Amino acid sequence: MKKLRLFLKLHGLKVAVGLFFLGVFLMAAFFMKSGLENYFQLESFSRRQLSAMMGFFLIINLFAVFIQIPLFFGMHYYFLQGGGMAKMGKESMALAKVNVKWDQVIGMADAKREAWELVKLLKDRSLLKVIGGKIIKGTIMFGPPGCGKTYLAKAIATECGMPIISATGSDFIGMFVGQGAAQMKALFKQARETAKIEGGCLIFIDEIDSFARPRQQDQGFGGTLSNNATINQFLTEMDGMRQAENNIVIIAATNATEEDLDSAIMRAGRFDRKIYVTKPNLEERKKLFDFYLSRVESEKNIDTSLLARKALWFSPSDIDNMVREAGLIALRENRKQISTKDLSGAYDRVTFGMKSNITMSDAEKLWTAYHEAGHAVIAYLMDTTRDVIKATIIPHKGSLGFISQRPKEELHNTNKENLLAQIKVSLASYAAEKMKFGTTSAGVGGGRGSDFDTAMRIAHTMVWQYGMGKTGLIGDFHATERVISETTRAKLDDDVQDLLQSCMREVESVLTKHRALLDRFASELVKKEELEYDEILKIFTEYGLESSVRDDLKS
Repeated sequence: MKKLRLFLKLHGLKVAVGLFFLGVFLMAAFFMKSGLENYFQLESFSRRQLSAMMGFFLIINLFAVFIQIPLFFGMHYYFLQGGGMAKMGKESMALAKVNVKWDQVIGMADAKREAWELVKLLKDRSLLKVIGGKIIKGTIMFGPPGCGKTYLAKAIATECGMPIISATGSDFIGMFVGQGAAQMKALFKQARETAKIEGGCLIFIDEIDSFARPRQQDQGFGGTLSNNATINQFLTEMDGMRQAENNIVIIAATNATEEDLDSAIMRAGRFDRKIYVTKPNLEERKKLFDFYLSRVESEKNIDTSLLARKALWFSPSDIDNMVREAGLIALRENRKQISTKDLSGAYDRVTFGMKSNITMSDAEKLWTAYHEAGHAVIAYLMDTTRDVIKATIIPHKGSLGFISQRPKEELHNTNKENLLAQIKVSLASYAAEKMKFGTTSAGVGGGRGSDFDTAMRIAHTMVWQYGMGKTGLIGDFHATERVISETTRAKLDDDVQDLLQSCMREVESVLTKHRALLDRFASELVKKEELEYDEILKIFTEYGLESSVRDDLKS
């Protein structure tokens, strides 16, 4: 009976309109039956005259009906629902069906600990009384995309056994002023009615930053005014939840930062709990690979620890995508199980894109091989924080070749030596080409992400922001760029070029010393086109270049 009353409250007007039109249709049918009996009693001339008149009025009435029906419903939504209320999609207003178990949420241990306190309060009413009887009304999750914020919200709902109404921030943006506010009002109305029946209700709003950006002064076109009205209605609804204990909790998620949201939304008393979701660490990535591989057919000898080290900074969705891509590779080769090779190919495709259909000449292959060999030799010998795990001269996503490096450990800060090593690796291609061919190619430059671009950006940051230039100028000069003198600017630019030149001299010295290794690596690339970690390690080991040599070079 309660659910029937809820249905009538939410959809009563629509039912009434439908019954009205049904009654009109039945009455019209009754009178038409009576009229037909009299019609056939008339003379033939009178019947023809009456038929012509009826046809004319029928056309007029049909035309009027086709205009009145959309006009009626448009006026209904605009006036009766608060000025511009457009129906939200069924998925956004309907109760979401979720069945995500708590132990299925992997890769976000810290966020789960924070969320578990909310779960306990929702499940244990006696615990709620201990803290004063007021439940946390708002929880917002910050974090990069693909890290499981929506998944965690569904797990909270499943664990609590409470219904959840799911919406996205874009649902509250419309073309009419007041439309978003009306939609917000309708959302909370449904949540309150659901909470009365079910004993509680969760509202999940994904991408809340779509409407929750800081309020601004209207520019005269109505868009800003509508956005402000939506935020005001949201704040009103949240404050109204405090006036009565109806066990409604709002869970929001966003990829934006806290500073990007309206300060009134973020103040204490509204979103009381802030959960910061980060990308998974090494142990969590291993668990994610174990979880996703357990759901598909895969070989038993796959080393998920190695995969976890390789997939540094991957989000859970990236790992899921990598496993699914590996499954597609196995399927294309008519195999029923995913292998380590499939996962390696999937990693390359996710990270570097699909292989290109570019066909290079033998001369281009040789040039590209020396270009990548320069990167690989200097990376192995001078970058002590990262391993070279792959080298290829097969074109990918606009690049004729690349080397792939994997950090040996997760570093959350960097120092001058690490930054210099990255510059040297970037400049190594230029030095190797010049050493082999006596000239260089356009492959070292050419836009964002090119070798020269990477080297210059790192050197510029070191000097302008980190105080690592030879002249000893310190400070973040980007913060005061408009007020620094031309003399200071010239010194900073000289420091940048000095870093690049000194790194280049070191790179040329190391490549000259290990010229035989450079030639061997390039020839192997020309022959095989792609070298994996074991093959790369074998080449360097043949030349006696193991970890002890790398330590000596570093000193």
